[in-house]
Amino acid sequence: MRILELASDLDTRALGARLAPLLRRGDVIALRGDLGAGKTTLARGLIQALLGRDEEVPSPTYTLVQVYEGPSFPLWHFDLYRLEEANDVHELGWDETQDGAALIEWPDRAGRHLPAHRLDVFLENSGEGRRARLEPQGEGWQERLDERLG
Repeated sequence: MRILELASDLDTRALGARLAPLLRRGDVIALRGDLGAGKTTLARGLIQALLGRDEEVPSPTYTLVQVYEGPSFPLWHFDLYRLEEANDVHELGWDETQDGAALIEWPDRAGRHLPAHRLDVFLENSGEGRRARLEPQGEGWQERLDERLG
């Protein structure tokens, strides 16, 4: 587990950018936190860093999923806040994510479909900024975090 203090939205985006090189095909990052905690801000930083360009990254709150073609694999950005039933994830292309990577906002809405092997990123407001708690689930993530975040 690693805890990071994020003083601003720029720091939250920068954390996303620092996580981007760690992503591999089949990875899942579960973004957790209350409304306004910075989940989409972190996702924007990660997606733009992965794509290597200043791509517009809208929140998928209404579309539920946005897919980006990365240089090595596709990236699915899910926002499951409005998902009514956990089984509905299959209608969003959930099963295709194994061919790429997935960022999931409101991951608990996926129920039993959420993979056990993932990186959980908990975001919470802290004073004037935010706090991020990174909790690796399964093998490999801790080593990658130690390598990248020191």
